[in-house]
Amino acid sequence: MRILPMVIALGTALSAQTPLSYPVTRKADVVEDFFGTKVADPYRWLEDDNSAETKAWVEAQNKVTFGYLEQIPGRAKIQARLTKLWDFEKFSAPFKRGKRYFYSYNTGLQNQSVLFVSDDPKAKGRVLLDPNTLSQDGTVALSGISLTLDGRLMAYSVSVAGSDWQTWKVHDVATGQDLPDEIRWSKASGASWLKDGSGFFYSRYEAPKEGGALTGVNNNHQLCFHRLGTPQSADELVYQRTDQPEWYLGGSVTDDGRWLVISCGKGTNPESSLFLKDLSQPGAAVEPLLDKMDAAYGIVDNEGDLFYVSTNQGAPRNRLVAIRRGQTEPSQWKEIIPQAKGKDVLESVSLVGGRFIATWMRDAHSAVEFYDLKGRKTGDLALPALGTAGGFGGRREDTETFYTFGSFAYPGTIYRLDLKTGKSSVFREPKVAFKPADFEVKQVFYPSKDGTKIPMFLVHKKGLKLAGQNPTLLYGYGGFNVSLTPWFSVSTMVWLEMGGVYALANLRGGGEYGLEWYDAGRKEKKQNVFDDFISAAEWLIAQKVTSTPKLAINGGSNGGLLIGACLTQRPDLFGAAVPEVGVMDMLRFHKFTLGWGWKSDYGSSETKEDFETLMRYSPLHTIKPGVTYPPTLVTTGDHDDRVVPAHSHKFTATLQAAQAGPAPILTRIETSAGHGAGKPTAKQIAERADVLAFLVKHLGLKP
Repeated sequence: MRILPMVIALGTALSAQTPLSYPVTRKADVVEDFFGTKVADPYRWLEDDNSAETKAWVEAQNKVTFGYLEQIPGRAKIQARLTKLWDFEKFSAPFKRGKRYFYSYNTGLQNQSVLFVSDDPKAKGRVLLDPNTLSQDGTVALSGISLTLDGRLMAYSVSVAGSDWQTWKVHDVATGQDLPDEIRWSKASGASWLKDGSGFFYSRYEAPKEGGALTGVNNNHQLCFHRLGTPQSADELVYQRTDQPEWYLGGSVTDDGRWLVISCGKGTNPESSLFLKDLSQPGAAVEPLLDKMDAAYGIVDNEGDLFYVSTNQGAPRNRLVAIRRGQTEPSQWKEIIPQAKGKDVLESVSLVGGRFIATWMRDAHSAVEFYDLKGRKTGDLALPALGTAGGFGGRREDTETFYTFGSFAYPGTIYRLDLKTGKSSVFREPKVAFKPADFEVKQVFYPSKDGTKIPMFLVHKKGLKLAGQNPTLLYGYGGFNVSLTPWFSVSTMVWLEMGGVYALANLRGGGEYGLEWYDAGRKEKKQNVFDDFISAAEWLIAQKVTSTPKLAINGGSNGGLLIGACLTQRPDLFGAAVPEVGVMDMLRFHKFTLGWGWKSDYGSSETKEDFETLMRYSPLHTIKPGVTYPPTLVTTGDHDDRVVPAHSHKFTATLQAAQAGPAPILTRIETSAGHGAGKPTAKQIAERADVLAFLVKHLGLKP
């Protein structure tokens, strides 16, 4: 590899006039050899997020972008409507520890939701922790909480400016005061207390090198134990696998307090292993329970040394089995809830109030059923519409549980389920300033390139005429076994109110139909995902829902990769594109923070076979000079340490240089923001207003 910098000054951003003037991005003569193939990387210097040159480039690009967006008529009205619609009370489902109930609450426009505690779930209670007081701009977010069994103490973690790094502290629930304990450099971690509340387990990495907190590679995860009142330097290293530097490690104490369950996974592979540590025996060694890493395993509950385990071993759409310690061969398991005979996926199971509550995914929406401990079905939970249900937490002795339900035109409502009577009732219902009855949701199935039937949700105003001229926003993800199910979004609702159509495609690579659906969209089969999405666009046009000038595509993270790949493969098909925090450089994603964990979906350029696959679709490397690309708005955050902003920066610079047509290629780089989690409400509203304004302008939507 050679690096020969060429001196090309960074240009000055100009106002958004036609033709649009972009900052000049310096090119360096960087060429890397992959198995005999020379690949240029002229903008590699943008990977250094700490350099003055990169910061100047970000500032110059933002100046162009915001200068352009500010001139869009109606942008202010869109932001005003978003703000009004966003301004409604938001509650999380409460959960109980000891005699206390805990829940989060947002009055409407608070940057961060506030954690409350109450002795009565129907009463508001008192503020336990308000993250809004931790920073002036709302960029410090509560990223995790864990309560002791008696509800006396709470471990909580905060993240700063959207980073994935967590700092754990301990809060006395009765006094509302923090204890001196502090844990740093935790990531991809929860916290799990000993039954007596004397300390908790958590996961961490070694402290990063100076200047490398947001880009440096993280490996060799450590599972540690922190005893209250001691410094972090005294914490016990409970488990680490230096022979497996890419394993994630998580520790969870069973409800009876006896077992520490150690879950291990390699990157984002669906396969996992489980280990046990007997906490009733001082000095007990860690022992394997299911250590072949041959399937996904998750412990639901236990009775002594009998464990109820959700798994896809022998069941690609999941089942629930009972496994006794020491009898771990599949032939020795007892099946409790078998895999469904149809296409349904067993999405989650909880054991609450003496029964199993099973949430199934049925053609990408929820169905909920009850079973006794022997696996006999005892009933169904009626849901109000086609949508998504979640929650159902609690313990065996509980007599109630809470869950949420939402859909595209049905804001997330919290329900209380009486486990004695089986009756469900509305517990808290949001009051949002729109009429759900004004909109309709339907599900369609369309053929992909290879004939596979793909489900897609369509949402629009009732009575909207579909004559091929409707501005339409097509959204997708297609990866990491993640399922897209119906849920309420203020941004989507504003788009619908303005007369737009919203389409959500359930692409392969997701988990909508289990392991086989996921496998059909990863590694060497990743092109299936892009074909599914392109076919969705072609179907929408063929069915006269929309037309190319009226069709926009949008997705984030792995969905940003989706948009980048489809944009470069079919620039003629779309009227606008908005890739958000996307993985764009498929040859180098594994070289930053936790990017190596994505090899399960993508493979990596470290092998010749994977390199050849990645080069065929890598958004950065499939941009062609002299091609007319549609209007594109690339978004990222300067503190994104999951998909580092260099992906978006390099993609933007390359696309701007290649663009042969008149359409703008812009990038919106949020400051003090990361991959999305914990982003303050004010920043969310401003970002969504800019995205919608960009789409309104380029799709010709007249609200």
